[in-house]
Amino acid sequence: MSTAAHPTGKSVVRVVVIGDPGTGKTSLVFALATGQFADEVPSVMPPARLPADFFADGAGVPFTVVDTSSSPEHKERLVAECKAADAVVLTYACDRPDTVERLGSFWLPELRRLKLNAPVIVVGCKVDLRDDPHFNIDQVMEPIMQLFREIETCIECSALRTFQVPEVFYYAQKAVLNPTAPLFDQEAQCLKPRYFRALKRIFYLCDHDRDGALNDEELSDFQFRCFGAPLQPDEISGLKRVVHDRIPEGVNESGITLTGFIFLHAFFTENGRLETAWRVLRKFGYDNDVKLRDDLISLPIKRAPDQTLELTAEVVYFLTSLFNRFDIDNDGFLLPAELEDLFSTAPENPWTSDVYTDCAETNVSGGLSLNGFLSKWALMTLLDPPNSFANLVYVGYFGDFGSAFTITRKRRDDRKRKQTHKNVFRCCVFGARGSGKSALLQSFIGRQDPLPSDSERFATNTVDLTDGTKKTLILQEIPEDDVRSLLANRESLAQCDVAVFVYDSCDEFSWQRARDLLLKVATYGESTGYKVPCLIVAAKDDLDQSPHAFQESTRVSQDIGIETPIPISVESRDLNNVFCRIVHAAQQPHLSIPETEAGKTSRHYRQFLNRSLMVVSAGTAVAVVGIATYRIYAARSNTSS
Repeated sequence: MSTAAHPTGKSVVRVVVIGDPGTGKTSLVFALATGQFADEVPSVMPPARLPADFFADGAGVPFTVVDTSSSPEHKERLVAECKAADAVVLTYACDRPDTVERLGSFWLPELRRLKLNAPVIVVGCKVDLRDDPHFNIDQVMEPIMQLFREIETCIECSALRTFQVPEVFYYAQKAVLNPTAPLFDQEAQCLKPRYFRALKRIFYLCDHDRDGALNDEELSDFQFRCFGAPLQPDEISGLKRVVHDRIPEGVNESGITLTGFIFLHAFFTENGRLETAWRVLRKFGYDNDVKLRDDLISLPIKRAPDQTLELTAEVVYFLTSLFNRFDIDNDGFLLPAELEDLFSTAPENPWTSDVYTDCAETNVSGGLSLNGFLSKWALMTLLDPPNSFANLVYVGYFGDFGSAFTITRKRRDDRKRKQTHKNVFRCCVFGARGSGKSALLQSFIGRQDPLPSDSERFATNTVDLTDGTKKTLILQEIPEDDVRSLLANRESLAQCDVAVFVYDSCDEFSWQRARDLLLKVATYGESTGYKVPCLIVAAKDDLDQSPHAFQESTRVSQDIGIETPIPISVESRDLNNVFCRIVHAAQQPHLSIPETEAGKTSRHYRQFLNRSLMVVSAGTAVAVVGIATYRIYAARSNTSS
């Protein structure tokens, strides 16, 4: 019968026992498996599988104990077992001080060298043989534990007397199922940031009246949700008294404040009550990385390559309200500190990665406008819908995935219908180095400072159209060196609504590169079926133009059936309404699609084939009618005769 996985995802815990020869490793494993001591044991015990109900606390997960040999010829096997371990039991002999010294001089550094990502339980075996009645394990082990924070706990036992043998493995299992590392920073002696932020979110979820404190009813509801039993009035009073005595600001006339709530959980964690901490986290959907479980934020819908997700009106309203709530000074901008506060209930601010850095318009103080705020959410939804939904949940959205996002129609269908209902458009910007791509993106978000154009960048903003509507435009700068690998993927531009090809109007070579890129994208569209409306932008129009580049760009645009180049000058801020024109091209997905010579030949062939089929069909129809007429005539002739 299969065993159900623990909330950590573990269906079995693997504990590996290591240590110097003669420290009692094998006797320890034998005593655990059989409940008794043996005078003679094998050099290495086979793995022992113990049932899920071995411990009385009902952890519900079986565990396997693996004995090892520390002899040099078995080192490779030892290393492999350590790397596969969920927890390591590191032994020393209580009657041999040299084995204690070896913990810090060899074993623990070796585990670090192996980059072991598992808790370590240090175990003193043969405690019955120690002849020093004044020995203090805390004094001996404290310096080692200070140096090696991966040590979860230290314990001494005796296989001979079966003293604390089960406890060794109970602590090992507990360290795996209720780990300390994600919650508590042993070096700084404080809660880890993700744990702190998770507790903050849980507090806000439980503060139903949003008065900044958990009253008696809210505390009792929290206790019932996490532990299956409400708090009694005297228990609530005692809890408040403890908090007030230790941290007065943790309680006010309404109940326990966020400060008090955090204090209580820090107190539980610091004092080893990790089961309590993890019980709370798991009841609110967190995994061992202190993030929401994948099953709570996974994508429940399938999409074609040329379909995207957009935020629904419900979510836009929620985000607008959220923006206003955190805009403390009501200046219409979220300052960096205000934005950080908004995301303080998420594991981290999702917009600290390079993709989102400097991708939206800000004021001189770095404040993000509402349009910029919503545009960043649109970008995150386009690039990473599960992450977008997860962060919506982290900041307080209670709807499901279906109410948060709408799926767009396939771009191919939009092209056939000659219209689109999309509100967010993705524009890929191509061009040679120095052509003005980066300047175009910077101007879109109101910045003049140029950025290096040798890396992929995004710029997103809203565009006010002449009909009074607003659309979100996302510009994606495609580095020249990345074009080949980009187009090698058949679906790389499936979600691209429009492509823009920028060239320096003063530089003939810049135009030649833009032309080559345009033809590559046009050929890609014809071969894959993901045809993309295209525009040409002639940048740096304030400088002396290259007559040949101007003539050639005009001729090529006419030959392939797209709009003539749009001249712009970022320097003089004459952008010729380019962003509206980009959106208009995206809104008419059947127009502005370039056609190569190969594409024209293919189209003419299809037209010829269709006409031929029509002629054949018409001839066949005439023949059928003729035969039918002859049969009627013959039948009448036979009747009259």
